[in-house]
Amino acid sequence: MLFLHELREGIRIAFEAIRANKLRSVLTTVGVVIGIVSVTLMGTALEGMNRAFDESIESIGADVLYVQKFPWFTGGDDWWVYRNRPDIRMEHASALERYSVIPQAVSPAASAMAGISFRERSVEGVFISGTTHRYTELSGTDIMLGRFMTQAESESGRPVVVLGSEVAERLFGVENPIGQLVKIRNHSFRVIGVLDRQGSFLGLFSLDNRALIPINRFFRMYGQRRDISIEVKVGSIEMIEEAIEEIRGIMRRERRLEPWEDDNFAINQQEMLTNTFAGISMVIGGVGFFITGLALFVGGIGIMNITFVSVSERTKEIGIRKSLGAPGRSILMQFLMESAFICLLGGVLGVLIAYPLSLIIDQVIPTAMPVSIVIIALTISFLVGIISGFLPAYRASRMDPVEAIRHE
Repeated sequence: MLFLHELREGIRIAFEAIRANKLRSVLTTVGVVIGIVSVTLMGTALEGMNRAFDESIESIGADVLYVQKFPWFTGGDDWWVYRNRPDIRMEHASALERYSVIPQAVSPAASAMAGISFRERSVEGVFISGTTHRYTELSGTDIMLGRFMTQAESESGRPVVVLGSEVAERLFGVENPIGQLVKIRNHSFRVIGVLDRQGSFLGLFSLDNRALIPINRFFRMYGQRRDISIEVKVGSIEMIEEAIEEIRGIMRRERRLEPWEDDNFAINQQEMLTNTFAGISMVIGGVGFFITGLALFVGGIGIMNITFVSVSERTKEIGIRKSLGAPGRSILMQFLMESAFICLLGGVLGVLIAYPLSLIIDQVIPTAMPVSIVIIALTISFLVGIISGFLPAYRASRMDPVEAIRHE
């Protein structure tokens, strides 16, 4: 009970001191405000990127493998080695579909950029993908309107197209796109479906700015001698390693590689992206929090200096309180609460400034400010106040009352 009484008394005196020196208290918090704004923005950026990555990675699929010419992450000198590899061809996809046992589905894919037009409207820079009827099984993509291509349409290369939601909206607005004719590189395609909205990948590019056509039709437009990617759905994460070995064996046989020769193809999977992103996120977070730590350190030095000034100004008051029987811990509590609440004020101001700034940054990179980040920011500011104010508060608590009363 005595401790609670001293705590309440310390908080009351601290608030009175802050109220009596409003301008000085606000100016003292500037360093802390800068530090809290920095740490909050860094936290919101990392949280937003992590959320965007988790949402985006779902579109890849944890149980989907990608047989490609290039690995997803390459070293500078190795690029030329990968560049000289033979392309992945349709016959490789056919061999995987014919001989593999573990995978549930195999689908080749080729891509290019092109414009799509409908009457007087056009959309440039659309991601055109040539694929097969099994695409939806591998990607988990839903159809919002219409349907996806059939096996007959896929194998015969019929001029049909499934549009991404963004492309459909820009070309047709509120008009129903199903059954309409659009032009891709002056080739006419009938719209048979519209994909469900998927958003963007890490906020970098839209997954809805695309169009899917039969891969055989794609080859007629762009030529047969194009490198492709083969998507393989395993169906079970537990079988990933076995599936990789089976795919590697089939590909090596089709490529006629000798046992001592290295693979001249790559088998990419979601885990590569996850591990790489985690490493990048850790480095960015480490550098960012080091910089914000410096800002908070500077703010903490300012708090310490002001607390020393406050102790010096109220030395006689400290002496009178101690001569009347106030224990040292009560004096310690008083100045600790004062420095802590000044920092907490800076933390609140920092969060209030960081929130609208995070909304602006969200236009460039994804951000998110959950309650946990706000609590962490305010907790950090409170701890900075406690740590910064401890030395001057301890000095005040150890003053000799007689010497303190004599102080001028």
